[in-house]
Amino acid sequence: MLRIKQAIIVEGRYDKIRLSNITDAVVICTNGFSIYKDREKQELIKSLAAKTGIIILTDSDSAGFQIRSFILGKERRKAQPSKQGKIGVEGIPDELIEQALINAGAVPEESAADRGEPITRADLMDCGLIGGENCTQRRQRLQRYLGLPELLSAKLLLEVVNKMYTRSGFLEAVRKLDSE
Repeated sequence: MLRIKQAIIVEGRYDKIRLSNITDAVVICTNGFSIYKDREKQELIKSLAAKTGIIILTDSDSAGFQIRSFILGKERRKAQPSKQGKIGVEGIPDELIEQALINAGAVPEESAADRGEPITRADLMDCGLIGGENCTQRRQRLQRYLGLPELLSAKLLLEVVNKMYTRSGFLEAVRKLDSE
């Protein structure tokens, strides 16, 4: 499994499933053009770009070009199909995806042992962020405090904080939030 530091942005859920089998990176799905209206997801991408960096891996068709341009804030240019034709991310062999990630500047991430213990669902529960009374409001408050979008699911929050924070750093942020 390819361990990389950056988050990966893809168009569809099948792209996300495919990449999740190749890398342990946080993989964010734009759900196609719905990214244009999804302010929360836009903010999440901005947060990840600032903290870990992002790799945008969209299809080589006009939709993928438009989504890349939107996320990167580039002006529109004429899209040109590749010599191989228009193949989506989910249709490319693992080795080519890994090579594309490396060519795109994917930074190998330190091993899990080097990062220390991961943040777990049990930690989220102990911190009152899932499975308890007012956990949604508490989770949203923490996400605002950390500069993350408020509407992340608990599962996505866990993925994101494990990439952006050490376990001790995350627990310290929760303690600081509680003391305010």
